[in-house]
Amino acid sequence: MKITFLGTGGGRFSTISQRRMTGGFRIDNLNGKNLHVDPGPGALVRTYQFGLDPRKLDGIFISHAHIDHCTDAEILIESMTKGMTRNKGSIIGCESVFNGFEQFGPCISNYHKSKSKNIILKPHTKKKFNNLTIKGTKTIHGDSTGVGFFIDSKDIKISYTSDTQYFDKLYTYHEGSDILIASVLRSGDKFIRGHMCSETFKKLLNEVQPKLAIMTHFGLEMINTNPLKEAKKITKQTGIKTLAAYDGMKIDVNFKNPKYSKINYFNKNYSQLYKQERENSYQSSLLNDETDELQINKK
Repeated sequence: MKITFLGTGGGRFSTISQRRMTGGFRIDNLNGKNLHVDPGPGALVRTYQFGLDPRKLDGIFISHAHIDHCTDAEILIESMTKGMTRNKGSIIGCESVFNGFEQFGPCISNYHKSKSKNIILKPHTKKKFNNLTIKGTKTIHGDSTGVGFFIDSKDIKISYTSDTQYFDKLYTYHEGSDILIASVLRSGDKFIRGHMCSETFKKLLNEVQPKLAIMTHFGLEMINTNPLKEAKKITKQTGIKTLAAYDGMKIDVNFKNPKYSKINYFNKNYSQLYKQERENSYQSSLLNDETDELQINKK
């Protein structure tokens, strides 16, 4: 099984600036199936850039109806269904993605829903995705129908928080996972409603105790702080190997011991790029506006 990050940026200002790409991530060869998760802006282009084929998808997961998670969903559906000429694959997502909810969604037209199996996930509900079981996990975010997932395969259990703030029972949805992938928008204790920061992510790790943790979906504040340093700090403080994903990072998963999975970087000078990001101030004015993320949670 491989996990490839096609974008590790998150939030509206990180998306607007493209300081990090926003194509989501792919899980390939999970019980022989390929899944694209949260295909935000650029997902199709980044798929090809990082050596993958969008026509070989078996499923597309869209956690909620925000543009940094769903913009390229329809073109990937067309890729999966051979240009809408075949009945193929599954579209998995929350209520707003398919039917709309309040001011959010729908993200997919009836036409694009017509050639694939439609799987609506809610927290705690379990559905069959080919030969896998996928369970919806609760989120607290602007789109109140949003979900993460917990996938139980014969070889490994992998879960994804999507965008959510930390809450007392969050761990119950992800406990038992071998690999926990989490959206961590900000560093330290810089909490913003609807999202996790490094400190709240540490709480979740201490409760779930996964074998491997991966942070992604970084806002501008986190990018400028340097996610690699945050991940190293979290690893030291929790004892759980924690990675800060980088655009193009590929992980060859070791089923027997995920913390020893092989990590390949598309750009081998990634550590230098982190340094450059921290020193880069050409878009620093956007950082001051990042507090507008709060607007996404207003009803």
